[in-house]
Amino acid sequence: MAVVVTFSWPEITPEVYDAVRQKVRWEEDTPDGCVLHAAWFVRGGLNVMDIWESEDHFNRFIEARIAPVLKGELGVHSDPKPSFHPLHRRFVAPGVSGASS
Repeated sequence: MAVVVTFSWPEITPEVYDAVRQKVRWEEDTPDGCVLHAAWFVRGGLNVMDIWESEDHFNRFIEARIAPVLKGELGVHSDPKPSFHPLHRRFVAPGVSGASS
């Protein structure tokens, strides 16, 4: 069942996020099960809303690709507390694709 994943992560700055994005290359090598990713910063902290095919897909991506970079290479100490919710419906506006910047 598809899930919506949300979390905030105060320790992650835009610079750390961009460094991880460049190293993990999830936009070029899309993770299995990822449907949508949106990220923004409020008061300096990262906020995320994702849609995944399942909670397991999300967890495998974090363990295999994100954690080694964040924890191993960049030394991030905290962990987010993701919330998972069953996806009721999704709509993608015609012609929308790719990153915002």
